[in-house]
Amino acid sequence: MKRWLRWTIPVVVVAVFGGFVVRALIAKKTEQAEQTAAPKATSGLDLAPGDIVVARSVDLPRTLDISGGLKAVNSAVIRAKVAAEVKSLTVREGDSVKAGQVLGQLDTTELDLKLKQAEQTASQTKSQLDIATRALDNNRALVAQGFISATGLETSISNEAGARSSYEAALSAVALAKKSKNDATLVAPISGLVAQRMAQMGERVAIDAKLVEIVDLAQIEVEAALAPEDVAALTIGRSATLRVDGLATPVAARVARINPSAQSGTRSIMVYLSVEPQPALRQGLFARGAIELDRKHALALPLSTVRTDQAKPYVMRVQGGQALATPVTLGVRGAIGGEPWVEITAGLAEGTPVLGASTGVVRDGTPVRVAAAALAALPATSSPSSASAAR
Repeated sequence: MKRWLRWTIPVVVVAVFGGFVVRALIAKKTEQAEQTAAPKATSGLDLAPGDIVVARSVDLPRTLDISGGLKAVNSAVIRAKVAAEVKSLTVREGDSVKAGQVLGQLDTTELDLKLKQAEQTASQTKSQLDIATRALDNNRALVAQGFISATGLETSISNEAGARSSYEAALSAVALAKKSKNDATLVAPISGLVAQRMAQMGERVAIDAKLVEIVDLAQIEVEAALAPEDVAALTIGRSATLRVDGLATPVAARVARINPSAQSGTRSIMVYLSVEPQPALRQGLFARGAIELDRKHALALPLSTVRTDQAKPYVMRVQGGQALATPVTLGVRGAIGGEPWVEITAGLAEGTPVLGASTGVVRDGTPVRVAAAALAALPATSSPSSASAAR
C-alpha cells in the first residue's frame, strides 16, 4: 500500500464519523429547543383579583416626609433647692401624681438650726432698735427744751436708722431661712406620671441636683427637623399621619408651631406637630410619617406597579390576553391609605388594568389569563379600546 494512503484513510474515517456526531447533536438540540418552546408558546400567567390594579382618578395628596421623637408638651424636673440628705421619696417611675402633691422630704436639721439662729438675731436687733427709738424720742424732747444741741439729735436719728436697718436685715434672714426649710419639701408642680427617679433615700444631694422628672402625656408633640425649602411650603394647621414605634395603627397629628430660628450647624428648622393623645403613646418613642401639603385630583396608580428596570418607567398593561410593557410619565407622589401612589401624566387612560407588584417580573407580551373574580372586580371603563387608545 502506498504511503499516503496509510494516513489518508484514517483521516477520512474520523471526518465522516465526526460529521455523523455533529448531525446527531444538532438534531438533538433542535428537538430540545422545540420541546422547550412548545410549553412557552402555550404557557401563560394566571391572574388573581389582587394581581390587577386599575388606573383611576383620585385625590392625590402631596406630602412632606418627616420623622422625630415624641415629647410631652408639659414636663417638669424637681431639683434640690438646698443641699441636704434625702429623708423620704415616696414615688417611683410610672406613678401618677397631682399638682401640689408632696413627693418627698429632705432633711431639715441644718435648716432648723439656721432658722433658729436667724430668729435669735432678729430678736437681738429688735431690742437694739427699741433702745435707739427711745433714745431718739428723748433727745427730740430735750432739743425742744433746749437742753441739747441739734447735732446730738442728728446722732440719735442716725443710730435709730442703723438699728432699724439691722432689724429689717434680720427679718429678711428669717424669711430666707423659712423659705429654705419649705424648699426641703418636694412638691409636684404639675400633674402627670413620674418618668425618672434620680435619687434614693439617705443620699446627700447638692443644690440643683435632679431628683424627680414628671411628664404630662395629655399633650404630646413631635419635634421634626426640616430643611428651609420644605418649611417654606408649610403652614400652621396642616394635617399629618404618623407611624409610631410599637403602634399598629397610624396616629393623626397637626402642625402646631414652626420655630422662627434655624438650628446652628445644620441650618434645619424645627417643626412641632401636636399628636392626638392615645394611651399607648410615650415620651421618647420615634415617629415617622408625612405632612399633607395639598391635594390634586389626578390619574394615579400605586407606586409599586411602576417598574424601573428599564431606561424609562413603565407598567405592564393588560390587553387582549397579554401583558404589554407601556411607558408612562410620572408626576407628583402622595400616600393613600398609608401606601405610596404616583400621578400618571401620560401613557395610560383611566380604567386601564395593569399588573400589580405581586406578579413579579413579567416579560413583554406574556399571555395572561384573568380569573372570573378578577374580571368582576374591574370597572366597566377598563375596556380594550381605552387601553389601546392609551398606548
